[in-house]
Amino acid sequence: MITWLWPWMALLLPLPLLIRRWLPAARSEAAALRAPFFEDWQALEQSRGSLGGTTGLPPLVLLWLLWLCLLTAAARPTWIGEPVQLPASGRDLMLAVDISGSMRVEDMQVGNNLVRRVDAVKAVGAEFIERRRGDRVGLILFGSNAYVQSPLSFDIATVERFLREAQIGFAGQETAIGDAIGLAVKRLRERPAESRVLVLLTDGQDTASSVDPMDAARLAQGLGIRVYTIGIGADQLAIPGLFGSSFGSRRVNPSADLDEESLQAIAEMTGGRYFRARDPQELAGIYQLLDQLEPVEVDAATYRPRQALGHWPLLFALLISFGLAARHLWRLRGSGALVTGETARG
Repeated sequence: MITWLWPWMALLLPLPLLIRRWLPAARSEAAALRAPFFEDWQALEQSRGSLGGTTGLPPLVLLWLLWLCLLTAAARPTWIGEPVQLPASGRDLMLAVDISGSMRVEDMQVGNNLVRRVDAVKAVGAEFIERRRGDRVGLILFGSNAYVQSPLSFDIATVERFLREAQIGFAGQETAIGDAIGLAVKRLRERPAESRVLVLLTDGQDTASSVDPMDAARLAQGLGIRVYTIGIGADQLAIPGLFGSSFGSRRVNPSADLDEESLQAIAEMTGGRYFRARDPQELAGIYQLLDQLEPVEVDAATYRPRQALGHWPLLFALLISFGLAARHLWRLRGSGALVTGETARG
């Protein structure tokens, strides 16, 4: 859609006629020049008129078209595009994911198959990130050390891709829960958002942090950062017996190292909640519950892109000016040839 910012410029369209009608003609006070070749000059003027002088119809139309182009540019035509939705200034949500060595344990039941814990986290976590449109989402990966894989950003597609590309061992084989919380607090406290959330997912206990997890949780509490903790891993895992038979088979608890007590204490201290995910279905349900506890802002702002178009009528005006100038030069060139001819006959 094209709109005009200064449409009242159209009122100036009859200005040249008004000036010609009401302003007196300019008086020339230059000294008169006696021309002994007046008859030749008069004949020259008549020939110029036959070639199409400034009083002819084509130049007059071009002059009016030039004036119209200038008024069109002065009216500031602007193209306004379709409404574009801007990301809402919602929550600052940091997702901290454990990629230590224990995350390769295959105890997550998907149908009749068992998949690695990290693969289940990637699949379900990516869907959770996709639903957080309107929030700034960041990603921290931690093992023996904690690293910011993606800073807080509205570009959730990139955050989702970084999560899917995470590999076990990138951050070491141990688990640094305290460092992950501390790093998240450092990133979140720099944001002016009213609601700041950390979702921490792990399958073990803190074994490598330089910061005690409870001290990091107290710091988060002081800054108003809610921490939701998720403990992942099955409670039972059947170990097949001899040659894969039931003979000698046994059941073990693959999540024996999961420190649920500390995870629950961290969540309660910061105003969050602790969840237990024994399979991908429970993990998906936890993420859906988090969507309810921390809903995404829905009142997103919109804007309509604008683009000025005034340069186009100015370009046409410039081309018309070049055309009039070329016409004038061509006429002078023809007149010079006539003068030469008249002079030769004289």
